[in-house]
Amino acid sequence: MEILVTGATGFIGNHLVNTLLERNHQIFALARNVARAKKLSWYPYVNFIEADIGTSQTRNGLNVPIPDAVVHLAWHGLPNYYELYHYEINLMASYHFLKNLIMKGEKKVLVAGTCFEYGLQYGALAEEHPAQPVTPYAIAKDSLRKFLFHLKQVKEYTLQWARIFYVYGDGQPITTLLSQLESAIINHRRVFNMTGGEQLRDYLHVKEAALYLAKIIENESFDGIVNVCSGKPISIRRLVEDFISDRNADTTLNLGYYPYPDYEPLAFWGNNSKLKQITGGLERK
Repeated sequence: MEILVTGATGFIGNHLVNTLLERNHQIFALARNVARAKKLSWYPYVNFIEADIGTSQTRNGLNVPIPDAVVHLAWHGLPNYYELYHYEINLMASYHFLKNLIMKGEKKVLVAGTCFEYGLQYGALAEEHPAQPVTPYAIAKDSLRKFLFHLKQVKEYTLQWARIFYVYGDGQPITTLLSQLESAIINHRRVFNMTGGEQLRDYLHVKEAALYLAKIIENESFDGIVNVCSGKPISIRRLVEDFISDRNADTTLNLGYYPYPDYEPLAFWGNNSKLKQITGGLERK
């Protein structure tokens, strides 16, 4: 397929472009910074578009034919979940950009949602659980989903909404827990400050997340919401201890230094039954 990937130079986007190329798709990679894109391995093999989703030029049209599918990952300002620009700027920028493509004939759109759409609900969360977002970021994502589902009443197209849980791996943002821990180990800091570590979370390696997203967009019949997750809860403390052990590091955890975040429950993870049904698992082509 011809696939347009927005946010192509981002953490997930970079891995997804590589995965889609491995699977013999033709890629239009959209991102704001061509200099950053040129440093990535896939740059010579894609049609690169330097553009910002928030500009009027990008909203009104791209200098590419309407592709077979669009994967929309671009989203500014993470991980500042409480900033109002998520629904004041990002929400409408994404909506107008995608609506423009759909009204011009785009037939398939996959959008990156977030597990934070579930809000403060506990336990194993399935797609049937209601969205109860509590932060501007999650409210904006959930609103975009509603806007796009309503647009289906005006223009027929396939909307695949991927609620992505916690992703880790090469290239993860420096603000993430494991990235900060890796920096501490590299810089020989003996003590690592963190929360009490009792939170149960759902972590998925970015290469697995990219493969799942590729298989979702390749699915010809799926239309709706799907969790992109491992389906296996792990405590943050166990995650960090395993990370330290794998690197044979001599790092001591200062548990309880930070309070638990107030935008997520102490224990939640994804139900991935639907994901497995749609994708058939992670066997590569």
